[in-house]
Amino acid sequence: MNLQQIAALLRQDQVVAYPTEAVFGLGCNPLSENAVKKLLNIKRRPIEKGLILVAPHWDFLRPFIAFEQLNAEQLSRLQQKYDRPTTWVVPAKSDTPHFLTGKFDTIAVRLCDHPSVNALCQACGFALTSTSANLTGDAPCKTADEVRLQFGEHFPVLDESVGDAQNPSEIRDLLTNRLFRQG
Repeated sequence: MNLQQIAALLRQDQVVAYPTEAVFGLGCNPLSENAVKKLLNIKRRPIEKGLILVAPHWDFLRPFIAFEQLNAEQLSRLQQKYDRPTTWVVPAKSDTPHFLTGKFDTIAVRLCDHPSVNALCQACGFALTSTSANLTGDAPCKTADEVRLQFGEHFPVLDESVGDAQNPSEIRDLLTNRLFRQG
């Protein structure tokens, strides 16, 4: 499918697969509880784990992050460019839906400069949920064909390539710098 078709499905609260820096992600409108629950069901992922949100710039992520809880050093680290994709676990605004945060009072966010993520966010006007496109326990998909093999030939996939990153994003806690997942 092309970008316009995928963006239309996202605006209709559907779940799609799209390329990110290293693997395909499963995404939907993070403000749609119905869409997020579809995603969790497809992925077989427990709601308690929470989800990552990706966007090309902070304007898309502001509705979810409690920026007032961050000091200048943390803000600087959050906005810095890194050699590899880096997801930050940050304080969530109190009204961030639990279907995004899971059992936490934090939200995982990543600035993503992949052209497909940028174009989809611009076309839809919102950040995207991002969890690797794979069934729990299987390897993340690196091609559109792999997505179709795992999720079916009619699953909506943006037919573009993943980026050059070798591994999915590193995940760190912004407040403590604790490493949750090596990138």
